[in-house]
Amino acid sequence: MNFLTRSFFIAFLTGLYCVAYAQTKAPVIQGKVFTDSHQPAEAATVILFKVNAPDTSILRSGIVNPSGVFEFTDLKPGTYLVQASQIGYSKIYSGPHHLTAGQTLTTPDIVLKPSNQQLQEVKVVARKPRIEVKPGKITLSIQNSILAEGNSAFDILRQSPGVRVNSNETLSVTGRQPAMVLIDGRPTNLSGDDLATMLRSMQSSTIDQIEVISSPSAKYDASGGGVINIILKKGKNLGTNGTITAMAGYGKYYKSTVGIVFNHRDKNLNIFGNYTFDANKSARTINTRRSILFDDVLSNYNVDYNNIQTTRNHNFKLGADYTINPKQTIGFLIFGIVREDDFTKHNNLKIINRGKLDSMINARSNLDRGSSYLNYNINYNAKLDSSGKSLSADANYSTNHRHSNEYITNTFLTPQGNSYRDDLDLENLSPAKIHIWTAKVDYVNPLTKTSKLEAGAKYSHVNSDNDLVFGPKVNGSYQPDVRFSNRFLYKETVSAAYLNYLNKIGAWDITAGVRAENTSTSGSSWAINQVTPRVNTNSYFNVFPQVQVNYDVDKKNTLGVGYNRGIHRPMYEDINPFLYYTDLYDYRAGNPNLKPEFTNTIQLSHTYNQSISTQIYYSITNDAYDFPVYLQNDSSKVNITIRNNFGQVFTYGASFYAPAQITKWWNADFNVDAMYVRYKAYARYGNFNRAKQDIILSTTQTFSITGTTTAEILGRYETPTIYGVNNLKSSYSVNVGISRQILNKLGTLKLTVMDIFNTDRVRNYAIYQNINLSETSKRDTRIVRLNFSYRFGKSTVKSATKRNTGNDDERRRTGN
Repeated sequence: MNFLTRSFFIAFLTGLYCVAYAQTKAPVIQGKVFTDSHQPAEAATVILFKVNAPDTSILRSGIVNPSGVFEFTDLKPGTYLVQASQIGYSKIYSGPHHLTAGQTLTTPDIVLKPSNQQLQEVKVVARKPRIEVKPGKITLSIQNSILAEGNSAFDILRQSPGVRVNSNETLSVTGRQPAMVLIDGRPTNLSGDDLATMLRSMQSSTIDQIEVISSPSAKYDASGGGVINIILKKGKNLGTNGTITAMAGYGKYYKSTVGIVFNHRDKNLNIFGNYTFDANKSARTINTRRSILFDDVLSNYNVDYNNIQTTRNHNFKLGADYTINPKQTIGFLIFGIVREDDFTKHNNLKIINRGKLDSMINARSNLDRGSSYLNYNINYNAKLDSSGKSLSADANYSTNHRHSNEYITNTFLTPQGNSYRDDLDLENLSPAKIHIWTAKVDYVNPLTKTSKLEAGAKYSHVNSDNDLVFGPKVNGSYQPDVRFSNRFLYKETVSAAYLNYLNKIGAWDITAGVRAENTSTSGSSWAINQVTPRVNTNSYFNVFPQVQVNYDVDKKNTLGVGYNRGIHRPMYEDINPFLYYTDLYDYRAGNPNLKPEFTNTIQLSHTYNQSISTQIYYSITNDAYDFPVYLQNDSSKVNITIRNNFGQVFTYGASFYAPAQITKWWNADFNVDAMYVRYKAYARYGNFNRAKQDIILSTTQTFSITGTTTAEILGRYETPTIYGVNNLKSSYSVNVGISRQILNKLGTLKLTVMDIFNTDRVRNYAIYQNINLSETSKRDTRIVRLNFSYRFGKSTVKSATKRNTGNDDERRRTGN
């Protein structure tokens, strides 16, 4: 019985047990509250009265969830009355209801009626906790974090509970496989360097929340590494309002950001958007040491790389939601990042034979790189009837264009620093154009008051056009080298459909789903002057099941068990069968035979009071390729880095997150993320079987100094670990910040120091077969920033107007 069969069998038996056990539970009263326009009455208050003749007393009270649902559990048989209310509406009573032993009673829908009393406007002062925890999901509120201010989305994710970033800057959730990154619930369709660049271009001032989903349902694309959903800011208040931000900082060089977030909302129309501009200069160093033994001669190839990067980045979003009628909403959205980078690189290679300096190669280069990522979206939401049936549709078109022009001069020197041959001038051009079309439709059909079916379909098509022109200058003009120059066209089509079944049976919450995906790919590669391309095609069909069962032990404790299967497809450049130049002795190669890797994950969780989370999980990845393999020619001293479907990765993990109020003015949260990872190669790649633990410890300490002044400290430590054939040394950093509200609390000043001890760096080494190398990479991480933000416009809202926010439907669709 394989892992998939065993997991399904366990989940199936668990579901049967859940249904049987639920019948013996204490009585439950549940229902839904709607406004007069048939929208869920978010934030409505519900009170449960126990009817005891001759008196009636309040037994419990609560707030409905975003779908308008309430539930009172662990009751005793008797007679009850439910009251629902919301500001701007009259109180409505439901009942009396006579509850018997073991009964789950669903009240008729409660519909609120507007009050005749003129409402007074109230200021919105509610403050969400920094982190909210649910089974399989962690939500980070960016606006409540001092240290998030002025940082990019990538920097925030590096410090987030449940998120890991490896030495290749790949993001993952629950294990090693890369996570799928969404923006407002929509895939970015980017990976690798392109994804990291985009996330570094997104400023915290534009982000509202980040959802880290370790157990995504079948309606998400099949990603075995979890889902990270970045939710951008979008106002809910009537009228016009927004926030202006400005930041000035300094590390080794200057940092600066200015931006605005704005929103205008009336009864039927919401127009929203943001714009930020960054102008930064940064530095990075990489020191590589490689030892080569050939013919009893030990050689050392030591490279010291220094790069100064100047960045100008424009980030913008403009959207509109229009409420056609109380049941239909249509929306439009344009999101874009336009970025220009100038790199000044110095690469100093020292060649040492038998312990003595033999020669040096100094490479100087200037790289002009620009990219533009644009996404156009139209979306539609409809509530089909009063039972809760709904239909939503999204269509997206996105482009990612890049130009990259680098000119390199190699100077060859003796140990004394004298030139011993002519300079070698090289041209390295790598433009790229990616076009992506996606369309999806989702349908929800309630079966009963507590159960529903979700179904949907998605189609996506990718066209990627990459040119690589590399060669030396000959007689005053650059000539392409056929070994390194080519054009690569890649097409990928994925057709998918899913079905989810959700049921709430007493204290049990069951989600079971399946997603089917059919993928077709075609890669065509032309070398210089080649008429007929080298073509690789592939087509595969896969089924991805998902099961999640949660059990509410009591009001505060929830247990969960989940299983899912996911896929990780190669990046486009990883399957291009040509060499990429790093320096004269170091190259990177694509592998046209690279296949997707598949991961099966099973996890158990416990959540206390929606704040303390404990999780254990196990995953196995087959055909794993997401780590580099080195192919070194000892004779020529050339090293080529490539990706192969190397073998299997087994991951055993446990995580723990807990907030704590130490005093009235001191709050903290603590996070432990521990893994034990085993890499096992297929026989054709030799006897490679290694394992080691990987533990991340982090804590955030928040101090309320006065009513308007707050300080924050974040510390993070990661133990030594392994990543394929690489050994990673420990890493650690400490960030500090202080915030003060000014201008009648409409303005905020924040002073932060990131990586105050300047210890954040990546250190790794590899000793495998004929490879012996070490590397230390250091970015410009110790940065002092001063941030100012100012809120303008209408800061009040009539509570009743919240029922008409088109954004709420969208966010519910993107939730797990």
